[in-house]
Formats: sequence, C-alpha cells, structure tokens
Amino acid sequence: MKAMILKEISSFQDNKTPLEMADLPDPVPGDGEILVKVSVCGVCHTELDEIEGRTPPLRFPVVLGHEVVGKVAGAGKDAKRFQPGERVGIGWIHSACGKCKYCLSGNENVCEQFRATGRDANGGYAEYLTVPEDFAYPVPDIFSDAEAAPLMCAGAIGYRSLRLAEMKDGENLGLTGFGASAHLVLKMARHMYPNSSVFVFARSEKEQIFARELGAVWAGDTADESPEKLHSIIDTTPAWKPIVESLKNLECGGRLVINAIRKEAFDKEYLLKLDYPSHLWLEKEIKSVANVARRDISEFLHLAAEIPIKPHVQEFPLEEANKALLELKERKIRGGKVLKIG
Repeated sequence: MKAMILKEISSFQDNKTPLEMADLPDPVPGDGEILVKVSVCGVCHTELDEIEGRTPPLRFPVVLGHEVVGKVAGAGKDAKRFQPGERVGIGWIHSACGKCKYCLSGNENVCEQFRATGRDANGGYAEYLTVPEDFAYPVPDIFSDAEAAPLMCAGAIGYRSLRLAEMKDGENLGLTGFGASAHLVLKMARHMYPNSSVFVFARSEKEQIFARELGAVWAGDTADESPEKLHSIIDTTPAWKPIVESLKNLECGGRLVINAIRKEAFDKEYLLKLDYPSHLWLEKEIKSVANVARRDISEFLHLAAEIPIKPHVQEFPLEEANKALLELKERKIRGGKVLKIG
C-alpha cells in the first residue's frame, strides 16, 4: 500500500518535507480488529507535535493520522460488528485496556494503556489501516467523507471540551484560537446553548473575520479584553500566552478548559505574568482535556448529524501531506485540512 511515513523526529524549520511516500505491506487485522480502506484522513495539529518530538511516536517509521474515514475491507477473528463495505470513522483513541477503573467508567481516555492512532499504531496517512472494531464508529450518511474526517478528532475533542466547561444556556463562552476544533465548537455551542453568546480570541484577523461569519458576537486579538465577562473559556492553542490572557476575562467561578495535548515552550516565560488576584482569585478554575473517550466520538457524531455541523475543509492529495502540515504550522487555516487517499 502507499503511505506517507515519518522516519525520525524532525523540525519544519530545517526540513519542509518530514514525511516520505513509501510502499508498505498491506496490514492484516488481528483478533477483534477490522481492516479499513482509507478514503480520507484529516490533518491535525497533533501531527506537528509528533513530527517535532513534543509527543513522539514509540517507534519509527510510523504512519501518522487519526481523523480517518474509510470502508471496512476485512475483519479478523471474532470481529463481527461491521459488514464489508460499511463506512466507519476512526479517531485519536486506538485502544485501551478495557479492564481498569477508568475504562470501566467510560473514561478510557485516561487509561494507562491508552494507545493513539497514528502515534502508537499506524494511522490514516495510508491506503489501509487496522483498528479494534470497538474503536471504530459508523459515520452518519449526511456527511461526505471529507466533512466527516475533522469530526473524528477536532469535533470530538471540542465536544468533550464543551462538556467539561459545564456551561449553562445563557452564559457567555469564550474561545481562544480559531482553528479546526474551535470553529466546530462554535457551531455546536450555538445549537446547544441558543441563548448564549460566543466570544473569540485569535491573533489572525482572517480567523477573527471567519469567527464572526460563523456567529461569534465579538472577535478580537488574544490579548484583548472581552466586552463582557465570560462564564467559560475553551483554549485550543499550543501556546501559553492565551492561557494567561484569557483568565482575566473569566467571570467569578468561571472555568477555563485547556484543549491541547501539549503546550509548546516558546512562550513559557509568559507564565511569569500570571497574577493571582487578577487571573485566578474568586474561585476561577482551570481544567485540562486528556484525549477523547469512545463516548465523546459516538455522541458527537449523533449531535453533528442532528444540527447538522458541516465542517469547512480544504482537500489535499496524500502526496501533499507535507504541504498541508506546513500550512497548519504557518497558521494558514480556515476550518480543517483533509488528505484524499485512493
């Protein structure tokens, strides 16, 4: 099969093409697994973290990609959940132990044996991949393959973030950063909380304009002060600056939810500006999001079909994966980026 592979940790500053096209043997599904012929795979910021070593793969070479949509092409022993040809989606969570207290409570996202698609197991930047059948999801017919891909991670992690924010209808929501995940959060928030207002903080004027087009009542720079205090804020950036800046806009008892697998060190000194009286006092909370659970993906796909949420996407052929990643690195973003495969 054709696949774009990562052979080693790299830096886009030194190497604009860290992924290489390769011919790999077609994978064979094990017990309880299905073989998926990949149609599309979304491009996520987490891939940058994998390539540049902030959340490094366990082995090399590895096939990245965890926003996967394709059709079932085969099944291993005891895998009976899906029929051949059925369309499925695959997200960041590839597998978990299924036995610990977290798995048994539906929180397999924090299982010690959590394995990630495209990092701990080969992912969707390829013509085929395998996955345990319990970690694949039927894709509602309302979505095209390209529209469904960003829902598998950007949408699902945004949904988990919104759940953890614990906001009520009529309360103000803030979003820091406005990429693939945040633009989907805005859409679902407007549906779930019709009497709430959404405020967006983004350093790019294009992102601010896009946010207002999608229904944000206000959009400004990361360091700006919002015209109203916010009950909840969801941060979707890889930086520390938005964390500190957003806290000043929180209402008393408000909650900041950090939707990021890693924070980069380039602006870590910004934490020195954290001021307890103005940023954290009055019972403000900070909560992190750790991966996604199966419940998040399953529930979100139903919600997205009900609304419906149609992501804005830019499509690239598989061989242009490096170009799509570089644009993401350079923040040339309007919605989600999707690789077409096969």
